[in-house]
Amino acid sequence: MKIKRLLYAVGILCLSLNSYAQKKEFKFGKITPEEFNAKPFGLDTAAAAVKLFDVGDCYFEYNETNGFIFVFERHVRYKIINKNGYDLADFQIPLYKGNSNSSREDLSRMEAATYNMEAGKVAITKLGKDSKFTEEFNKNYQIKKYTLANVKEGSVIEYKYVIRSPFTFNLKGWRFQSEVPTIYSEYNVRIPEYLIYKPIFGGLYRINQTKDETINANYVTGLTSNARYTQYVLENVPALKEEPFITTMDDYVTSIDFELMATRYPNDIYRDYTGNWPKIINGLAEDENFGGFIKRNSAAKSLIPTIIKSETDTMKIVKLIYDYVKNNIKWDDSYRMYSSETNPKTTLDKKTGSSADINLILLNFLKEAKIEANPLLISTRSNGVHPGLPQISKFNNVLVHLKLNGQDLILDATDQDHFLGMISYESLNHQGFSIDLKNQIGAWITTEPKFLDEKVYNFILTLDKENKLKGTMIQYYKGYGALSLRNRYRSNANETEFLKNIKKSKQGLEIESYKINNLDDFDEILNEELKVTIEENVEEAGNLVYLNPLLYERTKENFFKHETRSFPVDFGYPMKESIKTIINFPDDYEIDKLPKGGVFKLPDNKGLFSISFVAQEKTVLVRSMIEISNSSYSPEDYFNIKELFKVIVERQAEQIVFKKKS
Repeated sequence: MKIKRLLYAVGILCLSLNSYAQKKEFKFGKITPEEFNAKPFGLDTAAAAVKLFDVGDCYFEYNETNGFIFVFERHVRYKIINKNGYDLADFQIPLYKGNSNSSREDLSRMEAATYNMEAGKVAITKLGKDSKFTEEFNKNYQIKKYTLANVKEGSVIEYKYVIRSPFTFNLKGWRFQSEVPTIYSEYNVRIPEYLIYKPIFGGLYRINQTKDETINANYVTGLTSNARYTQYVLENVPALKEEPFITTMDDYVTSIDFELMATRYPNDIYRDYTGNWPKIINGLAEDENFGGFIKRNSAAKSLIPTIIKSETDTMKIVKLIYDYVKNNIKWDDSYRMYSSETNPKTTLDKKTGSSADINLILLNFLKEAKIEANPLLISTRSNGVHPGLPQISKFNNVLVHLKLNGQDLILDATDQDHFLGMISYESLNHQGFSIDLKNQIGAWITTEPKFLDEKVYNFILTLDKENKLKGTMIQYYKGYGALSLRNRYRSNANETEFLKNIKKSKQGLEIESYKINNLDDFDEILNEELKVTIEENVEEAGNLVYLNPLLYERTKENFFKHETRSFPVDFGYPMKESIKTIINFPDDYEIDKLPKGGVFKLPDNKGLFSISFVAQEKTVLVRSMIEISNSSYSPEDYFNIKELFKVIVERQAEQIVFKKKS
C-alpha cells in the first residue's frame, strides 16, 4: 500500500511540474493542441475521461425587486479518453423555483461545444438548437438538458453557463471531485459585507484557500461598499469512484458549501440566522404543517375509541394504533419532514400521503391515546449524514420515537409490512434527533436496527440419472429479509406473476407447487414451501458429473473490487444467511471429489463465513453460513471485508464431483 501511495504521489508531482493549470487561462473556445494529449493520472490511468478544468464564480448583484441575488458562473472542460466517457456529453442543469414566478432561478447564458483535431486543425461542433430540452421535474425543480454532438474518443468538450438566483439562503457550493480525475478545480466567491456565510468543508482532501481579501463592490448606485473575495483551489484531484454499501457519495466528495449565518444591513439590526436547537424546536412547534398538524385532534378523537376499544395495556395500544395507521394510509414513496396538509383528516380521507403525513398522524393518534411520543427527525441515507449541528435543512424525514419500559422504540408506518420497531432502509442512517415539542428540548438517539436481514434455506433434493434435481425447498425469512419478500410478493398482481418472476431469475427451475406461510402474521416466521424440479444446473463430462449444491443462493460476485476504500462500508443492517442442502444421489454414482470446508472469521467477531461438506452413503450434506455482525464497518475494516467476500465467492463456487460407475 505504501508503494502505491508513493507512485501516486510521484505521478501527481510529475503532472504538477508541467501543470495544465499553470496557464490559468479559461476562455471559452480557446483550445490548444496540447489539450488533446491530456491523459488521466495517478491511480486513475484507466479513467474514461479527464476533467481539464472546472472553474466557478459566485458573486452578488442587487435589484429593487429581489434585493440581493447571487450569480453563479461555471466553466468546465473535459478530454474524452474512450467511449465510456461519452456520457459527459449529456449534461443537465437543475434550476430551483419557489412558489411564485418571480421566485425562481434563471439560466441566463449557455455555451457548449465539441472539439476534434482533424488534419492538424481544431474542428468545432457547437451546441445545436435541437439538442436543448427543458423538463419540469417537479413543483420545485426545472431541469435544462443538453446533448453535445460529434463526440469521439479523443474529443475535447466544454460548456459554460450562468445562473441567477434570489435564494441567497442556499448559496451555491462547489464540488472539487467528480467521477473522473480533475487536473484543476477553482471556485471564486465574492460575498457582500452585509451577508455572513459559514463555509462547510467536506471530503477527504484539503482545499487550498489561495485568496482571502476585501475588495470594493458597488451594488447600489452612489453607495460604496465592500465584499469578501475568497478563492478555493484544488489540483490533481482523484476520481470519486462509486462503491457498494454506502449512504450517499455526497457524504465523501471533496466539497464546500455555505450556510447563511447572519445579515447586517445598514440601518437595520444584526439578524442572526444561525440555528440553535431551542429555536428550531420552537419553529417546528408553531409550524402548521408540523406542530399544528399534530395538535389537530378532531379525527383522532373519533377514531381512537374504535381502534383501542377497551384495551389498557400500553404496548398493545401502541400496536393497535400503529397497525391502523400503516394499513389505512398508503405511502406515496416520498420522504418529507413536514406534512403536506394542515389537518390529519384530509390525509385520512385521501388514504395516501408522504412519510411525514403518515408518521405525524401516527404521533397524533398516540398522543390522543395518552401515550407520550415525540417526532424523530431523520436525514435519509440518500440525503446524507446529518452534521449534528443545529441545521433543520439537513433533515428530510420524520419518524416517531417513544419509550416503553425504559427502552427506545422507533415507529415508521410507511410500509404495511414493517414490524413494530422496524424503520425503512432509507432511514437507517445511524441517528435521529428526537424533539419534545412541549418542553422544547431534543436529543440525538441511535437508529441502529433492531432487526437483521436473516434468511434460512433448507433444500432436500434427489439427483436422478438424467441429472435432474427433484425435491423440496423450504425457505425462512426474518427481519428485513421477511420485509423484502413480503414487498416482492405484494408488488405482483397475483401469485402466478410472482412465481413467473422467480423462475426468470433461476435458470432451469420448475415449480410444481408453492405455498407462502404467515404472509400477514408478523408474530410467526415467514416461510415458503416449494416442490421443485431443477434442470440445467448439473454438468456432465464423460463419466463425471458436476454439481454446485448451493444452487441459486450462492454469492457469485465480490461486491468489493477496489484495492482500498476511504469511507465506511455501510450495509444498513446486520445480515445472516444459512443454506443447508441435502443431496441424495443414485446408487451407480460415487463421489469423486468433495470440496473441503472451513471457517473464516473477521477480527473481533465482526463476521464469519463457514462451509462444510459431509458425505454418508448415498447422501451429501452441505452447510453454508454467512454472518455480517455489524451494520457498518470503518475504512480500516475494508481489506478484511473484501477478503471475506473473496473467500465466500470462491468457496461457494466449488462443486461436488460424482463419478458414474462403469
